[in-house]
Amino acid sequence: MNISAIIAIFAAVILLLCSHRAEGVSMVSLFQPSAIMIVLGGTFCAALVNFSPSTLKHALIASKDVFFDKKPSHMNVIDEIIYLAHEARVKGLFSLNNMIDKIKDPFLKRGIQLSIDFNNPQMIYDILKAEISYEEEEELINSRIFEALGGYAPTFGIVGAVFGLIQIMAYIQQPDILAQGIAVAFVSTLYGVGFANLFFLPVAGKLKMNTREKILLKEVILQGIVSIQMEEHPMVIEEKLLAYLKYHSNPNSIENKKHSGVHKIR
Repeated sequence: MNISAIIAIFAAVILLLCSHRAEGVSMVSLFQPSAIMIVLGGTFCAALVNFSPSTLKHALIASKDVFFDKKPSHMNVIDEIIYLAHEARVKGLFSLNNMIDKIKDPFLKRGIQLSIDFNNPQMIYDILKAEISYEEEEELINSRIFEALGGYAPTFGIVGAVFGLIQIMAYIQQPDILAQGIAVAFVSTLYGVGFANLFFLPVAGKLKMNTREKILLKEVILQGIVSIQMEEHPMVIEEKLLAYLKYHSNPNSIENKKHSGVHKIR
């Protein structure tokens, strides 16, 4: 669970509410069901015009990874690849056929199976690289949807404010009611800007970061699979794979694990 993201959202909401209450204004004025209906209803309806229902549904499901993400362990995968490379070098590539079912990562398992079936590193590289590119594009659609939601929400917040102002114009001769109505009308704008900048856009950014994590891991696996296919020495393969992570992870943590040895697949 991504505790920091959850705490950050709750902290931001609490700070906004506390600052509002500090001005001596009733908290009830911030809760306007009609404003929520206009902002969220309009935002998601606009998204349905831009994206298909299935694509929007998939993005909403993917958003849970922002708060309940399971980061892949790059070092565990590298250790697994090095062990496979060692076994292939000592016993031959076809010996890995007995270990296919024990490989945990699906992409690594598919790559090893292709290596066993086809003795063509370039073809294997092309196939897996195409799969990585396709998955990256599919993953990025989710972040683009939330970016679109972040653009629609403030606009519908303004729409809600305009609707509210139109309604209170009937009380133009009553200043007290007019002032209160204007305050309520602008709650829609607050909702629109708040949802966009506190949820939709941050979720879009986090989804992009998650995609980067996944694609980086697949690139590491791809390099490892091709290296195994080309019968490179396990130590050379390890150096190659760690190079992919040099600017991604903490260099000190990588250096500490660099010579941890080969771990068997269990």
